[in-house]
Amino acid sequence: MVTRVDPEALAPTLDGRGRAIVIGAGLGGLAAAMRLGAKGWRVTVIDRLDMPGGRGSSISQGGHRFDLGPTIVTVPQVFRELWAATGRDFDKDVDLRPLDPFYEIRFEDGSAFAATGDRERLRAEVARLSPGDLKGFERFLKDSRARYSFGFEDLGRRPMNRLWDLVKVLPTFGLLRADRSVHAHAARRFRDERLRMAFSFHPLFIGGDPLHVTSMYILVSHLEAAFGVHYAMGGVAAIAKAMARVIEDQGGALLLGEEVDEILVENGAAAGVRLTGGEVLKAPLIVSNADAGHTYRRLLRNHRKRRWTDAKLKRARWSMGLFVWYFGTKGTRGLWPDVGHHTILNGPRYAGLLDDIFMKGRLAEDMSLYVHRPSVTDPTAAPEGDDTFYALSPVPHLGHDNGVDWGREAEIYRRKVEAVLEERLLPGLKGRVTESLVFTPETFRDRYLSPLGSGFSIEPRIFQSAWFRPHNVSEEAKGLYLVGAGTHPGAGLPGVVASAEVLGKLVPDAAPVR
Repeated sequence: MVTRVDPEALAPTLDGRGRAIVIGAGLGGLAAAMRLGAKGWRVTVIDRLDMPGGRGSSISQGGHRFDLGPTIVTVPQVFRELWAATGRDFDKDVDLRPLDPFYEIRFEDGSAFAATGDRERLRAEVARLSPGDLKGFERFLKDSRARYSFGFEDLGRRPMNRLWDLVKVLPTFGLLRADRSVHAHAARRFRDERLRMAFSFHPLFIGGDPLHVTSMYILVSHLEAAFGVHYAMGGVAAIAKAMARVIEDQGGALLLGEEVDEILVENGAAAGVRLTGGEVLKAPLIVSNADAGHTYRRLLRNHRKRRWTDAKLKRARWSMGLFVWYFGTKGTRGLWPDVGHHTILNGPRYAGLLDDIFMKGRLAEDMSLYVHRPSVTDPTAAPEGDDTFYALSPVPHLGHDNGVDWGREAEIYRRKVEAVLEERLLPGLKGRVTESLVFTPETFRDRYLSPLGSGFSIEPRIFQSAWFRPHNVSEEAKGLYLVGAGTHPGAGLPGVVASAEVLGKLVPDAAPVR
């Protein structure tokens, strides 16, 4: 399906027009390539991994398919609109299944909360935990809808690279109290601490601290209610593979197992890339889906930066790290019938644990876990009768002076995760595990070239969002653009796909190749 391209095929045409290079085959890079292909550009996507998808790729081991990164598909219309821009039908290429419930949150006291798109059932869940919070719940959903309309459909789907773009929306930011944190806003609407957590934890899925990221991100509650939560059969990696097929059908190509070492700049304009093996590929249009920090610090290391200097990047706040244990279990398909596709095990502390992870950089003894069990929806994820799981624990990134040696700590921490799962969710787990794979922040640093091993690039705080975030059109070189989690509008599948939509509004149609 994907091809190794002869570098000679990328030699510039007589006037250098019509060719583009995308660095990184994550979902943002693939979406960017599709958008460029639809505008007439001949695109080559380069990635150091052996398959497309980036964080959304997968690893197969012992008959189990481990989806490595994102598992929840929300706002499916961003994919449908992307496919439509190429003249194709997303639903013919990808089998997307709605989930109900979306996920279940289990609390330390034994209570639980099931999130669903059914408004009355969701009301019943709120009433069961705290009847007095029903009025606040209705107000919260109204708040969420207003922020979705402004924050995603408006702000998140248009360029924010000019200061005037920010100035124009400041009054709306003020009206919607963007200065207030997600958790602070939830605390104004709910008295029950469990509901405060249930309606404020969502920024963790895009690398944000609910105690500090802007309350604009409560838009996720409306997003879930309006569009549902879905799973792509075959995992998000199946979406990535479908995107790669579209790119190839457009006449583009994927160069996998190759790493870009440097973006070449000549006379202030992007001119091509140099691979780690020394090969130079020329193109006048470069799109980087590499982490924005890696793009500016490493790939442009020989070019003087005006805005995103090393000093500025050093001052930035980065998202937390992730510890992920991928494991397969034998003969458990009918076991643990109350454990669905997505489960969140909330630890004994909420605010205190967030403070340890984001502010103190301390690896705490307690933990909260997100547990993914795709095999209950997709039998292809595991051998017949078996199950595939991953358990994710937010942890400090590598930039904290906390003395954590993940080479030594990884197995110790994995055993702690296993103990929590055995006690609270999967009794008898230890004797059932047949396959095991662990990712730590060091894995994210080394596999994805993520600064400080952060899971989601730059944290989406208010002064690291919109205009303050790395722009989709770079100030550092003409013809250089950025997409992906570290750019506007931000992380998460809808965000990275929307970053390519913004790119499409900034890049002109390709001139004919001669």
